[in-house]
Amino acid sequence: MSRKQLDRTLLVLAGLLAFALPLVVTSPTYLQILILLFFYAYLTTSWNLVGGFAGVLPLGHSVFVGIGAYTSSILTLQYGISPWIGMLAGGVLAALIGMVIGLPTFRMRGAYFCLCTIAFAEGIRVMVENIDKIGPLNINGPRGLLIPLKDPSLWNYQFMSKLPYYYIILILLILVLALTWFISRSKVGYYLAAGGEEPEAAAALGINVANYKLFAMAMSCFLTALAGTFYAQLMLYFYPKGLMGLDLSFEIAFIALIGGRGTIAGPVIGALLLRPLNEFTRIYLSDMLPGLHLVIFGLILILVMLYLPKGLTAPLAAIYDRLARKITVQGDAK
Repeated sequence: MSRKQLDRTLLVLAGLLAFALPLVVTSPTYLQILILLFFYAYLTTSWNLVGGFAGVLPLGHSVFVGIGAYTSSILTLQYGISPWIGMLAGGVLAALIGMVIGLPTFRMRGAYFCLCTIAFAEGIRVMVENIDKIGPLNINGPRGLLIPLKDPSLWNYQFMSKLPYYYIILILLILVLALTWFISRSKVGYYLAAGGEEPEAAAALGINVANYKLFAMAMSCFLTALAGTFYAQLMLYFYPKGLMGLDLSFEIAFIALIGGRGTIAGPVIGALLLRPLNEFTRIYLSDMLPGLHLVIFGLILILVMLYLPKGLTAPLAAIYDRLARKITVQGDAK
């Protein structure tokens, strides 16, 4: 068996396991936990397109989750449009806003870029939180939006059990991982990597670094907004501070940095390791010490940056490479 055959076989087995998991995990509580694991893996993978491959560090992506949730929910509540259509509309709106944010901020570097993304995100959140209506659109201010139950159906994006939500977010995660893999191995991915690591050298070679970063930002924002619609239909209620606050933005970035920024598997590994820790601290310690999960994430991030600057993916990939070499060598010997 060659290395490529081994990689493909393991990927297929992992996919089959993920699709078959609900046959074993039937509890709605555990299914909800798995849904949230995949949800955060999807969010972080979407962030990774710009925050990993483009070499910048945006810290305001929660605002695009909110844009997706508000756009689809308002279109459904006020105009009866299916959330699936609203999800695409929210994605396009988020991409446009992301490009507007990216145009001036991509000229900045380091902490200045991070601070600008935070300022934009917080500005939009505060605006949404303090305005009840924008023209004919009722955003309901700090009270948020409650989505009433309708006839459960695929068209209405509402179901009687957690199982359809599980498969929807699993398929979204697989699609965004496949898109990330394709982009990372395309000309665009190479240009993004070059512009992220050595922007001056890339520009000297004729690469329009700003345009490629803007493309990555638009793609990332579009995909992130799709997750906002999913969250709104899963929870059926959301409010600005809970969905568009900086906590979510920081958490997405922490997961990517700890798992392995700029890698395919990093966001998934980070989500699978950190989300259970997050849920544990929220359940058992949030009453005494609210926000403790972010403190723990920060401590883990410090340790990872000190001892594993490329994230947890690097040592795991090295272990896998050693095992894969042994398996392929043994297979060739036979």
